[in-house]
Amino acid sequence: MEDMKYQMKAVRLYNDGSNKQLVYEDVPRPHPREEEVLVHVYATGVTPTELIWPGTTKIDPDTNQPIIPGHEMIGIIEEIGTKVTDMKIGDAIYGLTDFARDGCEAEYTIARPAEIAPKPISVDYIQAAATPLSALTAWQALFNYARLSDGQSILIHGAAGRVGIFAIQLARWAGARVIGTASTSHTDFLFKLGAKDVIDYTSLRFENIVHDVDVVFDTVGGETLERSWGVLRKGGMLMSVSSNISRPDGLPPSTYIQQKGETYGVQAVWFVVEPSREQLVKIGGLIDAGHLVPIVDTVLPLSEVRQAYVHRRNPSRHGKVVLSVMG
Repeated sequence: MEDMKYQMKAVRLYNDGSNKQLVYEDVPRPHPREEEVLVHVYATGVTPTELIWPGTTKIDPDTNQPIIPGHEMIGIIEEIGTKVTDMKIGDAIYGLTDFARDGCEAEYTIARPAEIAPKPISVDYIQAAATPLSALTAWQALFNYARLSDGQSILIHGAAGRVGIFAIQLARWAGARVIGTASTSHTDFLFKLGAKDVIDYTSLRFENIVHDVDVVFDTVGGETLERSWGVLRKGGMLMSVSSNISRPDGLPPSTYIQQKGETYGVQAVWFVVEPSREQLVKIGGLIDAGHLVPIVDTVLPLSEVRQAYVHRRNPSRHGKVVLSVMG
């Protein structure tokens, strides 16, 4: 039997071919390789759609075991590999780990220096855990792809969602005119975040109101995405991160989006967020400067992971569900 000293509590995702099951159990504690660090996880953010991502059916190649989900976290460096020179044991860090490896819904996780950055000092561990995936997604959409700048206009679909909340704040910080789509109950909240205009999609069609915007950021997909092409100016930019895209069988979403953009005379990209230490440092700086506010919906203990993935947000609340690992 494995020495209990080197065991930890973790969540693993089992798949028997017909359904997926999250199991809270004892598993071996991982050990960092020479270019990795071991992080004692304090809290981790939940992304409900992760359970339907294509990669969640796989077995971890290193352990031949069901994979641990959740890839954003906050914690303390517990151990460092021999080739890690710019971090030390005891550092408080936050980050987004690679989706191909075991994740962070565990007492300990493995991270690489390029995936983590110093924790923002002005927020607590729970707020920090709610930040990496959503904030990096918004950052990469607005600045890596759209190169959003002062004076431009941007339409954000799903503006009250986990990614949309950061996208509005980042776009406002960049000096853009922000238009968001959301339901009626979220209108006041989005104005407080910095939206110039909010369109209630339950009663209005945004394409009848919005014209010639510079950028569309889509987190919704489906019909909303298809109705968005015509609201862009020629040469404008559309980015989508939604998995809800109707497209010809076998055509990758990235190819479909690019080809569709070409027919409308706009640039278009579908992308998956990537870890970035450099961007996390910038995001942390904006948080500490008061330009970005992480928002938490609900906090649950790691043992209640199933509830976290089926949590239904109260319309009066916004933000991320966070699992507290440290209690």
